[in-house]
Amino acid sequence: MALPRLELRAVSKTYANGGPPVEVLHDISLSACAGTVTALVGRSGSGKTTLLNLAGAMDFPTRGEVLIDGQATSALSDAQLTRLRRTRVGFVFQFFELLPTMTAVENVELPLLLAGASKARQAALGRLRWVGLEDKAGSMPYQLSGGQRQRVAMARALAHSPDLLIADEPTGNLDSAAGQQVLDLLRQSAVDFGAAVLIATHSSEAAAMADVRVRLRDGRIQSIEP
Repeated sequence: MALPRLELRAVSKTYANGGPPVEVLHDISLSACAGTVTALVGRSGSGKTTLLNLAGAMDFPTRGEVLIDGQATSALSDAQLTRLRRTRVGFVFQFFELLPTMTAVENVELPLLLAGASKARQAALGRLRWVGLEDKAGSMPYQLSGGQRQRVAMARALAHSPDLLIADEPTGNLDSAAGQQVLDLLRQSAVDFGAAVLIATHSSEAAAMADVRVRLRDGRIQSIEP
């Protein structure tokens, strides 16, 4: 039986920030397999973004383990972590985070260039075609609608066919039609790229299209629903 692509084992996270320690995640255990979509749902402050940061190796648990394909992220060297983030994990953010001085295709191409990929421009154009925006390759971000910018951001996140795709409120800044396009692409990315997709969301539509819904409350798992 294949290992889960992502696994959190009894994970807790505490921040001190110079004051009394605050535990924002408490004993979280969950897993996500290739080709599936998992939605993290809960109020602001429930721990969704912290959990995403741990899952994507942008931060590390105070207790417990985060494993990607069976490898604990806390055991990796700085060089291994950099390679992991550049080649195996894709990130999509609420506010797109496109570089404003680069065209759409240059934004998509950048992570490929940083990873030393060959034929980076060709691959970037292919991902823009996949999100339906090849005709906008030469456009600057300010020339695109919010929905188009998020689709470019998705093309960038998927440029290197990541094993794990992490999306933090990906439809939170979009109208319903553009948001549905993005949700459809997230769903399709699990199918086409075999990614384990992990979404933090307030959207009932996003939660509905997921294979698994993890409800968080005050940093604890309230329920896991198929």
